Amino acid sequence: MNFNLSSIPERTVQPRNNGVTMIMDKGLSIREVHDFMSVGGPHSDIIKLGFGTSFVTPNLREKIQAYQSYNVPVYFGGTLFEAFLIRNQFEDFIAVCKDYGLTHVEVSDGSITIPHAEKCGYIEKLTKHFTVLSEVGSKDALHIIPPYKWIELMRAELEAGSSYVIAEAREAGNVGIYRGSGEVREGLVQEILTQIPEEKILWEAPQKAQQLYFLELIGCNVNLGNIAPNEVIPLEAMRIGLRGDTFHLYLSK
Repeated sequence: MNFNLSSIPERTVQPRNNGVTMIMDKGLSIREVHDFMSVGGPHSDIIKLGFGTSFVTPNLREKIQAYQSYNVPVYFGGTLFEAFLIRNQFEDFIAVCKDYGLTHVEVSDGSITIPHAEKCGYIEKLTKHFTVLSEVGSKDALHIIPPYKWIELMRAELEAGSSYVIAEAREAGNVGIYRGSGEVREGLVQEILTQIPEEKILWEAPQKAQQLYFLELIGCNVNLGNIAPNEVIPLEAMRIGLRGDTFHLYLSK
C-alpha cells in the first residue's frame, strides 16, 4: 500500500485461494490489457474472456499471453464451453484450451440443458487437464431454482472436482442469485452458505450494491466475479473500508 493507515482489514495475498476478484473482459485491446494490468494487476486474480468473445477477438493468443505475463490466469466464458458442447465438440474444446495455453476452464449450463450427472462427468474429465470453475444457475430469468437444489448442485460439482462453484448472475447481475431488479435473493444466499463453504463460492456481482451486500455479509475476503476492469480499483477500496459504503465497517470501536 502507498502509506500507513490503521484499522485496515487484512486482505489475502496473491496467489489467493479466497478473497478472489474475477474480472470479466468483454473486449479489451492488447494495449488496454497492459494499461489495465499496470494498475489493476495486484487486485486481479483471474480473467474471464466473457461469453463467446474469444471466438471473435483479434490477436487472441497475444492477448492471452499479455495477461499471463502478469501471472494472471485466463479462461474462456462458460458460454463458449456450451457452444462447443452443443456441437458435439467437447474434445475440440479441450484441444483449443490447451493450444492457447490456458490453465483454467469454466463449465456451465446456463444456456443449454445438460443432465447434471453428465455435467459432473465433464468436470471430472476436465480436472485432469485444468483448474475447473463450474457455474450453477440459469441465464433464464423465468427458471427459478429452489435453494435446496442450488446446494445439491454446488455440492455435487465440488465433489466432481471444481475448485470453485460460480453463482450465476449474468454480466448484468439480474438473474440467478438476483431478482430482475438486481436485488439479492438474500434467503437463497444465506441458505447456500449454511451448506457450502464460502471460500468455495465465487459470487458474480457486477453491481456495486451487490458487491457491498457480500462484503457486509462475508467480509473483505469474499470471492467476487464479473467485475468490470474499470471497477477493480474501486472494489478493492470498498473491500478495505476506503469507500463511503464500507467506511465504518472496520474502524476501531
